[in-house]
Amino acid sequence: MAFGVWLAVAAALLTVVPLAAAESPKRGGTLTYMIAADAPPSFDAHREGTFATVHSAAPFYSVLIRINPDDPASTTDFVCDLCTELPKPTNEGRTYTFKIREGVKWHDGSPLTAADVAASWNKLIFPPEGVTSARQSHYMMVDKVEALDPSTVVFRLKFATTAFLPALADPFSWIYKKDVLDRDPHWYEKNISGSGPFKFVSFETGQSISGVRNPDYYHPGLPYLDGFVGIYAPKQAVRVDAMRSDRAAIDFRNLPPAARDELVAALGNTIAVQESDLNCGNLITPNQKKKPFDDVRVRRALTLAIDRWNGAPALAKIAVVRTVGGMAFPASPLAAKKEELEKLAGFWPDIEKSRVEAKRLLKEAGAEGLSFELLNRDLDNPFKYLGTWLVDQWSKVGLNVRQRILPVGPWFEAMRSGNFEVTLEGNCQSVVNPVVDIQKYLPRSVYTENYGNFDDPHEVELYQRVLRETDPATQLIAMRELELRARREDQRDFPPMAAPDRPLPQLPQGLEGRPELLCQSGFGDGLARQIGAHFTALHRARSAERGDRRQTDRPPSVVPAKAGIHRSASEMPARWVAAFAGTTMPEPQPIRVIRLSHPSFPRKRESRG
Repeated sequence: MAFGVWLAVAAALLTVVPLAAAESPKRGGTLTYMIAADAPPSFDAHREGTFATVHSAAPFYSVLIRINPDDPASTTDFVCDLCTELPKPTNEGRTYTFKIREGVKWHDGSPLTAADVAASWNKLIFPPEGVTSARQSHYMMVDKVEALDPSTVVFRLKFATTAFLPALADPFSWIYKKDVLDRDPHWYEKNISGSGPFKFVSFETGQSISGVRNPDYYHPGLPYLDGFVGIYAPKQAVRVDAMRSDRAAIDFRNLPPAARDELVAALGNTIAVQESDLNCGNLITPNQKKKPFDDVRVRRALTLAIDRWNGAPALAKIAVVRTVGGMAFPASPLAAKKEELEKLAGFWPDIEKSRVEAKRLLKEAGAEGLSFELLNRDLDNPFKYLGTWLVDQWSKVGLNVRQRILPVGPWFEAMRSGNFEVTLEGNCQSVVNPVVDIQKYLPRSVYTENYGNFDDPHEVELYQRVLRETDPATQLIAMRELELRARREDQRDFPPMAAPDRPLPQLPQGLEGRPELLCQSGFGDGLARQIGAHFTALHRARSAERGDRRQTDRPPSVVPAKAGIHRSASEMPARWVAAFAGTTMPEPQPIRVIRLSHPSFPRKRESRG
C-alpha cells in the first residue's frame, strides 16, 4: 500500500537578461544546467524511472514520437521525432504503422533503421529475462512490434485504447541500436551511444556530464547550442547559489517558492519566472513482506495518522505542493472529487477522528508504540523534508520512526530488493495519461516498480476494465470502483479489510529549513524549530569547514518545486526545448545518512570518439 496526498508541483523557469519575445534564438554557446542528484542509478532510461537519468542523458538519444516542443504543456499534441508522420490507426484502432526517417545516423556514423526502433520497443515491452523495464506494463495493450522493412515499424495491439499514443510519447522511451542490444541488453546501463542532438563527451560521477553538438542531426538547423554541461548537485542550496552567481543557467527539476523568491530578489529584473504543474505525487509504501506491515490494521493506521488537508496548504507556502488528490492527476477527468476522497481512510476531513481510529487499530494489532525505519532518498527536496514531516505526523499516534537515507542508486536497489520496512517514494510521470499513470498502484506482477510486495488479481481485473473502456462515462465509473478497491474502502467509515491495502498517494514535496516560515505555516513551534535548528547547525558546520565566516549565521534556503532557472525569457519554454532539439525534460527525528560510493559507474568516463 502507499498513501499520501497528491501535490501538483509548480514549475518556475527563471531567466536572466530577457530578450524580446519575438526575437529569434541565437546559435552557439554552451548551456550549463544543474541536476538534482549525485548521479543517475544507471544510464538506461528503459530501466529507470528517475529524472536523474533523463536530465543526464536524454540529449544523446532519439525517440519515436514526442509532445510538441512548442506546446510542452499539451497532453494530446504529439509530433514525430524519428517517424515521418503520425499514422492513423487501422484494424479498428489496433494497428499503427510508422514510417521512419531516412538518413538518420547513429553517433558512430552507422545508419539507424526500423530494425533499431523495433528492437528498442521490444526491449521496453517484452524485456528478456534478467532485464528490468520500468514501464513495461504501460504497453500491456501491445501484442507485437515488428520492422516490415528498413523504414517501416508496425505496432499491433491486442485491443484499442486511448492510452496507447500518449504512452508511446513517453520521454524515457529512447531508441537503442539493435546490434548492441543483441550482444548485451545491459550495455546501455553503463554506456552512452545514441542518435540525438548531442554527442557524448564525458561523465564524472558526482561532478558533471557533457555533450557536444551533433553535426549530423536529422532535424535541420538543430540544435542551436554548441554543447551542454550538466552539473550534479543534490543539495538545493548549491544549485541555487550556482544560478545566483551565474555559474549555471537552469535547474530543469524543482525549486520551491522560497528559493524562487530568493533568486528574483537577488537578480531583479534580469530574471523571468514561468510556472506550471508537474504530474507527480509522493507515496509511502509499506513492505507487506515485513512484519507488522503485513497486517492491514497497521497499514491503515499509518495513512489515518497523516493530516493531508491541513498539511498541503501549509506546505504550499514553502514548497511546491498545492493539491490533495487520489490515484489520478487531480486535473484529469478521471480524478476523484474532494467529496469522494473524503470517504477514504486517510482523507477524512476530521483528523482527530482519524487519529483516534489509528490508535485503536494499532492497539488492536498489538503495535502500540511501534518503532520502524523509513527508507528515504538523499535529496533535500522533497524527500528529506517530507520525511521529517511524516516522522512528526506519525509521532502523534505514538509511532517512533527513524529515517535511513540513501543515495539514489542504493535507494532504488533497496526498494527493488525489498530491503526496507516503509519507504517514501514517488509516482512521477511525463505526459498526463491517467489510465497508465495509475499503474503504480497495481501489484508488482503487473507494474515492476511497485515495491509493496502484495498481489490482488481482482484489482488487476478492474484495471483491465478501465484500460479497455473507450466510453469516457463508463470509464469514469470503472475508475471509481478501481480506486475504492485499491484503498480497500466501501461506503462505511471503517470497512473490513480482508485483503492487503496498497499504495495510497501521499503528501509530496517538502519542508523548509527556516523555522520562521514553518511557524507561519502553522506546523507548530516544536517541529519548526527542530527542523530549523537542524539545518542551521548543519549550515554553520559546513560554512566553518569552508572558512566562510560571512555566511555562518544564515540558514540555507532549503525548499522544493518544479522550477527551472533560465537565462533568456524568450527561450522559455520553447527555446530551451528547441535547443535540446525537443528533448522532453520531465521531471528532526534522528536522520541516518548513509554515504556510499556509486555502484554503477567508474569515477570518470571520457568519450571514446
